[in-house]
Amino acid sequence: MRAVRVTRFGGPEVLVAGDVPVPEPGAGQVLVRVEVAEINFVETQIRRGFTPGPPLPEPPYVPGGGVAGTVVGADADEGWSGRRVVVRTADGFGGNAEFAVADQAQLVAVPDAVPLTDAAALLNDGSTALGLVDNAKIRPGEHVLVEAAAGGLGSLLVQLARAAGAHVVGAASSEEKLELARKLGAETVVDYSRDGWTERVREATGGGPDLVFDGVGGALGRAAFEATARGGRFSVHGASSGGVTEIRPDEAAERGVTVLGIEQLFPLSDPEGARERVERALAEAAAGRLRPVVGRTFPLADAAAAHATMEARAVPGKTLLLV
Repeated sequence: MRAVRVTRFGGPEVLVAGDVPVPEPGAGQVLVRVEVAEINFVETQIRRGFTPGPPLPEPPYVPGGGVAGTVVGADADEGWSGRRVVVRTADGFGGNAEFAVADQAQLVAVPDAVPLTDAAALLNDGSTALGLVDNAKIRPGEHVLVEAAAGGLGSLLVQLARAAGAHVVGAASSEEKLELARKLGAETVVDYSRDGWTERVREATGGGPDLVFDGVGGALGRAAFEATARGGRFSVHGASSGGVTEIRPDEAAERGVTVLGIEQLFPLSDPEGARERVERALAEAAAGRLRPVVGRTFPLADAAAAHATMEARAVPGKTLLLV
């Protein structure tokens, strides 16, 4: 079968297409004919040999932790055979290929009204966004700052915060991305590549946001923490800048800010809870209440170009591979 492998840790050029054996499902597993493979930013970091959490695999390996496609065989329940599904791969890898193995218990049926591209875009980002919003306990009327508001995850957080009754400030780095955040429900948008962006946030929120969703980390995340209102919440879920925002407990306590650290992601990876949130995300999409943004798709063989595009932050929304 066709697949893409990471031949060694490095830049996008280490992604090489070729032929590999079709994987064999074990007990309680299924084989999925992949139609769409999702890419998340952590996969580009792991490809470089850096990890914000998950253990590094040993190259060569087939990347790809999530797929949408059709079940072609099931070990225990043949009722799944032929059904459209979205699912995380069995070991967190192997999705950038024509076929992938998944645990049957983790299969999520895709509603007829939802395209497989949207399902793939919601698999990880939809589940994570719902989990972050559940943890943050948004209250109507609050001011919420979403960093990377036009990204695959950020764009969902904008919509969910808005649906919860919050006043959303979307932060991004280009006019195209800011316009997308506006369309998704952000009342105010700020370009965080420009000096003084946190002052605009303070002005728009009457002194500082009640809640920040920090998916960038580094200096930008630190600046967002400094802008958070006293008594607010600071929710960390990413480090696309290369490092997680570091906040000392005494700093947070002095201002009464509750920090929901990067460790909140670990319980969100619990298989049963994650599966339930994926179902919720797909149901919201089928009802037209949640819109995943698919910025660009690439053929499987162009996985290197897809990674390069993501790392350059050249496209808003989710980047996907079509198999």
